[in-house]
Amino acid sequence: MLGIYLSGTGNTKYCMNLLVKGLEPNAAVMSLDNPNVVKAIEENDVIFLGYPVQFSNAPYMVRDFIHKNPTIWKGRQVFCLATMALFSGDGAGCTARILKKYGAHILGGLHVRMPDSICDNKLLKKSVEKNRETVVKATKKLEQTVISIKKGNYPKAGITFFAYIAGLFGQRLWFYHKTAGYSDRLKIHEACVGCGLCVKSCPMKNLSIKEGKAVPGNKCTMCYACISQCPHKAITLLGKEVKEQCRLDKYL
Repeated sequence: MLGIYLSGTGNTKYCMNLLVKGLEPNAAVMSLDNPNVVKAIEENDVIFLGYPVQFSNAPYMVRDFIHKNPTIWKGRQVFCLATMALFSGDGAGCTARILKKYGAHILGGLHVRMPDSICDNKLLKKSVEKNRETVVKATKKLEQTVISIKKGNYPKAGITFFAYIAGLFGQRLWFYHKTAGYSDRLKIHEACVGCGLCVKSCPMKNLSIKEGKAVPGNKCTMCYACISQCPHKAITLLGKEVKEQCRLDKYL
């Protein structure tokens, strides 16, 4: 058993660890940008894949990784875990459908509500107390899921036809352009001091330091890792200024 995830602010990493370690304490859990992840997938028959939902879609980085490594999925048993702030539609199904085309057997899907990870927009913002309540509920849900899976009952959230319709018409049809590829809209502001923390945190290696300032490329996967970590709040994506830096460690 192997758990792999994309997690910018810690939400999906937290959920993946609870789920996989609850099922098999010695199982490996690693980030999708780990250089050994392809080899690890090839060495395991059961894969748990986790990611945050973006506008009722899986992040392009996740879909791109699957497409670029088509042969490693054949015969694998895959469970899709999607974290969300409010609405996910068929978040788990977005990757499940692609994986099936490459020969994977889909065990099931799970949607888990976690604190919002968007740092430069007031939408969905809640108090620390409310976010802590959300994490507590998510933890209980994951613990119950572990019990259910151990009995052979895999949840099927997000992988039904009705979930597909909900995700398609609920958000994806209207916002697909935002997740159709990588983004080139990451902005670096004057507050940047070139500390390099954003470079280290980016799973796409989309940032570099030039002449003492961070410089973005055109392969942002919208995970918000750099925006959440920047000590000077000098990076934005959807908004013009950082409203709140969102990291799971604030709520634990």
